[in-house]
Amino acid sequence: MTLSTVSPADIRRALLLREEIALLDLRHEAAFATGHPLFAANMAVDRIAIEAAVRLPRKDVPVAIYDDSEGLVASGAESLAALGYGNVRALDGGLKSWRAAGYEVFEDVNSYSKAFGELVEARRHTPSFSADEVAKLIADKANIAILDVRRFDEYATMNIPGSVSVPGAELVLRAGQAAPDPDTTIIVNCAGRTRSIIGTQSLINAGVPNKVRALRNGTIGWTLARHTLNHGADRRGAIGSFEGGPANAREVAYRAGVRHVSENELAALVAETGRTLYRFDVRDAEEYAAGHLPGFRHYPGGQLVQETDIAAPVRGARIVLTDDRGVRADMTASWLAQMGWEVYVLEGGYGGTLEASPPLVLPKPDPAHRYRRPYEGTDVAEKAMQAYLDWEYGLVEQLRRDGTHGFYVI
Repeated sequence: MTLSTVSPADIRRALLLREEIALLDLRHEAAFATGHPLFAANMAVDRIAIEAAVRLPRKDVPVAIYDDSEGLVASGAESLAALGYGNVRALDGGLKSWRAAGYEVFEDVNSYSKAFGELVEARRHTPSFSADEVAKLIADKANIAILDVRRFDEYATMNIPGSVSVPGAELVLRAGQAAPDPDTTIIVNCAGRTRSIIGTQSLINAGVPNKVRALRNGTIGWTLARHTLNHGADRRGAIGSFEGGPANAREVAYRAGVRHVSENELAALVAETGRTLYRFDVRDAEEYAAGHLPGFRHYPGGQLVQETDIAAPVRGARIVLTDDRGVRADMTASWLAQMGWEVYVLEGGYGGTLEASPPLVLPKPDPAHRYRRPYEGTDVAEKAMQAYLDWEYGLVEQLRRDGTHGFYVI
């Protein structure tokens, strides 16, 4: 098949003008992590048949595909065409032409979410404690609550001693139970930096009465400081917000430019078939499985902010979030809006017929093709951990050089 091409300058223009575009890297994740444009999304050529329908809901969305001279583009174009995607072009010259044009290339995965987290810390001076400071507070039996904002399976694999699992978007909803005493210092941790920065700043933005600090560099920093991690913990934070939390979360969303829509207004968004619309239910998996609104895919809020490129690879698309309690959708939406998304929160909707089905989980790729994150597992080399942190420290400057992000921080 004959495939038309698009230049690096054309893609940059689409990104700057907020036009819809899905820039797809067809290599396996391990190769993708060695370098890609900021808003590229990884969809390995042998995963198109598995992932495209879920990740690219509109068949006529503009798609640009590329590789790094591996010869994957023709096969990728054929696979997309077979699925009905009719607006697919190739990046002329592939990744080499992107580099030759002088445009930035970002390493790792979830790069723009991580870069955004670094920008938040730089702009808001998000407060943090070092691993040694937290270890001393634990040893002194200080009045602290350590909240782990990763997925529960990550927390169970390895965690800071005494910590409780409160996945990111659940923080404002559960902080009142996790730390009912306003004199308790809340320490938020993840594996590295991004989710702890966003989690800490979420509680601060929502006006939690407690002092809040991020554990600087997460479990990586803890390990590099020669402190011991626990394994197999199963402590989960109960629901219970601090006074004013839900109203404050709505105010945070308002300040970020999030719009709240009714079911009638959602129907109007769905009817606009010329625009890509992602609909996400940001509650936890058990709540979703018990009953969810038709058409909404499960994606817990904290992970949605961390993995936006995976969940919504069409940059410039619209996003609608739902949550029967409102708090999680408001806080998640506030971050997506600051990341440049046109994002809405659905008001109500749970009074009608709900679907009861488990979350859609895409089959995992071959482990041999997966990028091994330097912050996961228990046997990562310290050199790799430190290199990862050094990379994150440089992301704010790399965003400045790239110039396409459109992020802001309230």
